[in-house]
Amino acid sequence: MTATILVIEDDPPSQELMAYLIEAHGLEVRTASRGDLGVALARKTPPDLVICDIHLPGLDGYAVARTLKSDQRLRSIPLLAVTALAMVGDREKVLAEGFDAYLTKPIDPSTFVAHIEALLGRASTAPVAPPRTTTANGARPPASQGTLLVVDDSPVNRELKRSIFEPHGYRVITAATVSAGLHLAQEHRPNLIIADVGLPDGTGLDLLKYLKEDASVQDIPVVIITSTHTETTVGAACLALGASRFLIRPLDPPQILDEIESVLTPRR
Repeated sequence: MTATILVIEDDPPSQELMAYLIEAHGLEVRTASRGDLGVALARKTPPDLVICDIHLPGLDGYAVARTLKSDQRLRSIPLLAVTALAMVGDREKVLAEGFDAYLTKPIDPSTFVAHIEALLGRASTAPVAPPRTTTANGARPPASQGTLLVVDDSPVNRELKRSIFEPHGYRVITAATVSAGLHLAQEHRPNLIIADVGLPDGTGLDLLKYLKEDASVQDIPVVIITSTHTETTVGAACLALGASRFLIRPLDPPQILDEIESVLTPRR
């Protein structure tokens, strides 16, 4: 039976990112942007786990935790605090108020679902990607893998890709439009470009066409990633225009890394 996760978060990009990661791993998700609404949802249909921010309208996270833990029917539901609080003593206060675990923002997409699975009491279905290169003491490498240009009009998707690639040694620059993406490609000459299909001033196919017509950037490999334009004809058109890959979300972070490295490795 699929587990249901309730996310109580008032910041839309954070809520969207967590919901995306949860659904990408086959779990069901419900969301609330207020503490009191989250409690009402939990009472109506008890979830298997609650993820809750601390600073919330209606009821703050501490009040949510106290309310759920005082309810005989809901007290056994694991509570995970996801918050920007990171001062000395904050973790202890969060746990003392009734939360079972604590994560600081920004979340790490490669390990986020593993924390959820651990609280659900089962082996994680989420592949956790270790850094591909480490120093002798196990530290993450400096940004030496190359520069990636991410062109996507969704702030959540841009930050998700940044959080996936930067810990693995890539420098990430971002753009939200076709025109800005083309400008940054000409200015920085990145090692690879990752573009969405739907963009405010055109499409990823338009960007691909402009890149291939410009001799200064036409040799830069382009990977198109989409969750909405999944038609076979769109993928075929991207590849015909010179895209190195046409990928359909949702994709696990290790899958995205593998695809990017498979494109870059022959060039290295």
